[in-house]
Amino acid sequence: MKKPRTAVRSHHRKQASRQEGKKKCVLSSIRVKPSTPNDLARRQEEVVLQPFSPYHLFRDTAEVTVFREKLLSWYDREKRDLPWRRRAEGEVDLDRRAYAVWVSEVMLQQTQVATVIDYYTRWMQKWPTLQDLASASLEEVNQLWAGLGYYSRARRLQEGARKVVEELGGHMPRTAETLQQLLPGVGRYTAGAIASIAFGQAAGVVDGNVVRVLCRVRAIGADPSSTLVSRHLWSLAQQLVDLARPGDSNQAAMELGATVCTPQHPRCSQCPVQSLCRAHWRVEREQRLALQNLPGSPDVEECAPSTGQCQLCAPPTEPWDRTLGVTNFPRKASRRPPREECSAVCVLEQPRARGAPRILLVQRPSSGLLAGLWEFPCVTAEPSGPCEREALLQELQRWAGPLPATHLQHLGQVVHTFSHIKLTYQVYSLALDGQTPVTVTPSGARWLTREEFHTAAVSTAMKKVFRVYEGQQPGTRKGSKRSPVSIPSSRKRPGPGQQVLDSFFRPHLPTDAPHLNSTAQ
Repeated sequence: MKKPRTAVRSHHRKQASRQEGKKKCVLSSIRVKPSTPNDLARRQEEVVLQPFSPYHLFRDTAEVTVFREKLLSWYDREKRDLPWRRRAEGEVDLDRRAYAVWVSEVMLQQTQVATVIDYYTRWMQKWPTLQDLASASLEEVNQLWAGLGYYSRARRLQEGARKVVEELGGHMPRTAETLQQLLPGVGRYTAGAIASIAFGQAAGVVDGNVVRVLCRVRAIGADPSSTLVSRHLWSLAQQLVDLARPGDSNQAAMELGATVCTPQHPRCSQCPVQSLCRAHWRVEREQRLALQNLPGSPDVEECAPSTGQCQLCAPPTEPWDRTLGVTNFPRKASRRPPREECSAVCVLEQPRARGAPRILLVQRPSSGLLAGLWEFPCVTAEPSGPCEREALLQELQRWAGPLPATHLQHLGQVVHTFSHIKLTYQVYSLALDGQTPVTVTPSGARWLTREEFHTAAVSTAMKKVFRVYEGQQPGTRKGSKRSPVSIPSSRKRPGPGQQVLDSFFRPHLPTDAPHLNSTAQ
């Protein structure tokens, strides 16, 4: 027996209603689209679907305004006193101000504030203007940068300064778009930082600290490195920029992530926007449920991650961990371990009749890893390879002529981790005692005293190698000789979801081309 038509229609309406309820997580807006008189009469609603819920947005302009006011008020009270801030705030010349911001931003990429302060001060004393930097040699730039790491940053910075001086009339581009378009090594983040701080453009910025703040404030649990999440974070950052104080607004968000909303131990009680933080709301709710011995469940206002439909929520395979609190956000993205390589390196020393003995350094190629820096002669080697000594001796003879193989002494090893390579150096030494002095030095090589070595443009890895060598020399350390040692890398490298190093005013791991889309050195 067939059902009446009215009953069928009623059944279909109930099914549609249930389906609509299931889609609640993915509704981002509803708009009325009148196009004809009939449409206007029926007032048919067109549902616009997005891959995420309004839960991850700010409710309205009033909430955005409150967020800005609270953040800026806190920043005015609590901001750190840093040399690049003072220089930017006190400089009336726009090009000099932009240059001061640019230098600090580049130095702070993947490097802590405490380390950068001294380098920045010495850099600006030596090259206070774009013109000064443009006229310097790459050797001078590398020498001042030595020990700061990621040496391609210094090279690109000088290339950019030369382009401004030689092609742009000495004037920095005035907008984030033209800064990114015209200057080598300047990506979206750095361009936005320079444009907002130096020129007052309302351009948002997203670095590791801002990622962390926004993911917690709006409970974004999906991978922040994904295209969709990254686009959403940039949209939120742009929305939060205060039009009257864009530079301070960006700095405040970064400062908050660096000093309060930290990766492992956030100080939520000191957070100026705690009342607007969805991650904090979630923690408080979970605590109430725990006290009442009730199972956790989504709040009426919360995006329901169990549906698996919202692409800004954490996947169902990564449920909320009560022990982590707000550090459930952002999601910790998986990171491939650096590839492992091995090299053999030798400190070749030549005594002199008068004066201090000298050691041989050779220059690396002008491109690639550690481009243009000086190092002890070294060769790529297989771990425990039988031909390691022979290959190294041949490399030494290429620079210094015939040498006695029997004097090649193994001292120990050094482990140094670059951004993408874990490199183990087998350290050797060879002293030319009683040998005919090397009087002819090929191009790309130089003999330096130990004192000159410490001021040369050499990498941190080579300084570690030299420390092993010095530890084996009688009289250089208390206790004379010591056993061969292994020196591990001390550079800390946070994962993409834990970027805690500073940008303009914070430990920083930005999302710019120089540090994500190119080889870090």
